[in-house]
This record gives sequence, structure tokens and C-alpha cells, in this order.
Amino acid sequence: MTRHGYETGRLNLPFVGIATFGKRPLATDWDRIEADAAILGAPFDFGTQFRPGARFGPRAVREASTLFSFGHAGAYDHEDDATYLGPDVRIVDMGDADIVHTDTVQSHANIRLGVTKALEAGALPVVIGGDHSVNIPCIDAFAGRGDIHVLQIDAHLDFVDERHGVRFGHGNPMRRAAEKDHVTGLTQLGIRNVSSTARDGYEAARAMGADILSVRQVRALGVEAVLARIPPGARLYVTIDIDGFCPSIAPGTGTPSHGGFLYYEVLELLQGVARRHEIVGMDLVEVAPDYDPTGSTAILAAQILLNFLGFIFHARAVG
Repeated sequence: MTRHGYETGRLNLPFVGIATFGKRPLATDWDRIEADAAILGAPFDFGTQFRPGARFGPRAVREASTLFSFGHAGAYDHEDDATYLGPDVRIVDMGDADIVHTDTVQSHANIRLGVTKALEAGALPVVIGGDHSVNIPCIDAFAGRGDIHVLQIDAHLDFVDERHGVRFGHGNPMRRAAEKDHVTGLTQLGIRNVSSTARDGYEAARAMGADILSVRQVRALGVEAVLARIPPGARLYVTIDIDGFCPSIAPGTGTPSHGGFLYYEVLELLQGVARRHEIVGMDLVEVAPDYDPTGSTAILAAQILLNFLGFIFHARAVG
């Protein structure tokens, strides 16, 4: 029944209730997940080399995501003439992986466990960081599950092998990914400016199968040409560092780099890969909300994730 055009029952406005991701159900029993997509928080930021604070990213992105939780019939997009994330798409929030302060190895193992549980349930794992080192256990969880290609959107190459004994910080994840037998290559977009990796890192990345493009190169090529560079038929894992965006729209991050992507540049790339490829997992990292008192960075992160999920499941539905 409806009254005055609205569904009966609680209105459940964004500022009411518990801030799970998109106000989706909470699934605390990881052995009984029934979902198409499962959200996992990874509030770990011990891998940072400059400003900390990304441990609060999952909480901020969840709260921001409630802005987009209106209605029960999905979100109609008039540009695409499509309804995204309707009631047929089951999304649950797994809560957070347990983080043990100062213990990178155990914290990463706990993140890997969460991703593994989502995969075992047949759900698409969506991990909210945390610093970019949380990508390392995410990629590890795909071992033995078929080949994947990693699409990275980021300001920094993150291809350091080892620095002062550190191999699992936020400057290392793409190097660790490239070393995995199940990772067939990397497409690294948005890399720019004074970065975290020296020249030999770029040479090593290319030698290990990386295709590296800056923001200006992506703009010069255009979305379709960039999409064509990703190996056809590749199963994609997508990792999005929020500093891939320009800090004019995403200042809430520990290592901002000016000259980054704007919203629709990334959105169109994500819509393109969702149409062309099987997306097997994703993470969004490095949201450090205390550096953005407006909350815009967290809102951007939530909006990107929800739209990307909409594109993925719409593409699956239409074949």
C-alpha cells in the first residue's frame, strides 16, 4: 500500500538508524553469507608513510553511503534509462576485519580471511580501506581462483619492492600483486607527479606486465582507447585509491596529488569495464576523513562504489 505516493512503514532517512553500507543488512556470521556483493571494512593504516587517518575510512564511507539509501526499488538513471541496484541485487555489510594494532601480518591475514569468506559465499568482495596496503591480502585471497588482471586508479605507482625492510606498506601493493602467479598483468591509470616509486620501479613494473598511463595520457587517449588497452576477456580486480582523484574534489586523503581525475572520467572508465569484463572484486582505499571537514571525499567514495556496483550487476543482468 502507498499513502500520498510513498511506501508505508518507516521513512528511514539517511540520518536515522545504523550506518551500514547503503543501509544494507549486516552479516556478522561470515560462514552464512547470502549475497551478490559483500562489503568489508579494512580499517588499517599502519602502512602509511605520511599522514595517517585512513583507519577511519570505512566508517566515514559507510556513513556517507546512507545519503544514497533512499527507496527500495533501486536508482533510476535517466541518462542510461536503467535502474541500478534494484531489489534483485543482494548486498550485505560484513562489518570490519579485525585489526591488531602494530601487527601488519595478523591484520592483513584477517582482511584476507574476510575476502575469502565473501568469495566462498559466491559474493563479490568490496573492501573499503584503510591504506593501500590492504590490497595485498585482497589479491592474496584470489590465489587458486583463476587468473585476474588488476586495474588500478591511483596517483602513485605503488611498485616499491622493499624500502628499509618494508615490503607490505602502502607503497608496495602493486609490486606484491605483480609477483603473484594468478595476476596476469596490471593497468595503472592516473599515475603522476613526484611519486612513491623511483625510475627503476617503473622499469620493473613494465617488465612485469604493467601498462602505465598518467591522467593527461588517459585524457589524450579517451575512454574507449584506454578500455581497449585492457586485455580482452580478462577477469578484473579493480583497486581505487581516492588520491587518484584531484584533491580539489577529494582532499580527504593522506597523500594528495594535484592534477588528478575528475568524477566522470573515472565513472565512465568503470562503466566501460563493467560492460566489457567480469569484475571479480574491488577495493577503495586511502579515504582519511579528518582531512576533509566537508565530508565530500567520503561521499565521493560511496557514490563511486554504489555506481560501480550498479554498473556491474546491470551488465550481468543484460548478459
